[in-house]
Amino acid sequence: MAFRSLSPLPSLPAEDHAFVAVQRSANALALQAEQVLKQFGITGVQYNVLRILRGAEPGGLACRDIGERMISHDPDMTRLLDRLEKSGFITRQRQTDDRRVVKTRITQKGLDLLRRLDAPVHDLHKRQFRSLSAARLRLLSSLLRQIPGDD
Repeated sequence: MAFRSLSPLPSLPAEDHAFVAVQRSANALALQAEQVLKQFGITGVQYNVLRILRGAEPGGLACRDIGERMISHDPDMTRLLDRLEKSGFITRQRQTDDRRVVKTRITQKGLDLLRRLDAPVHDLHKRQFRSLSAARLRLLSSLLRQIPGDD
């Protein structure tokens, strides 16, 4: 049986190639991070929330503010926060001055978890980017920041 030669696909624009490259890289990096976080019993989204709340100490944040700072938005932030609260990593408290606002704060247990994760996550990032010099990493970060987001 003879095979027909398939004609090559038309050349894609540079933006299309860049998009696919960024998506593939982001997916691979995220999967590796999930494996590290899984060993500590949390997901990447939960880790993101805990890091956001650590940075917001001591005041904490309202649910809406956490959602705005997320790397990838979770459509059910309330359920995500419920799971973190049930695990003892966060607390939520309705504000007395505005009962509509519920402040979320990281607990000592959540801070302890992040402290235990700091080194393994940093080591992972060092492995993930080991082929790039510090100058190239700065350039990569700068280039990625130039891509418009939804901010």
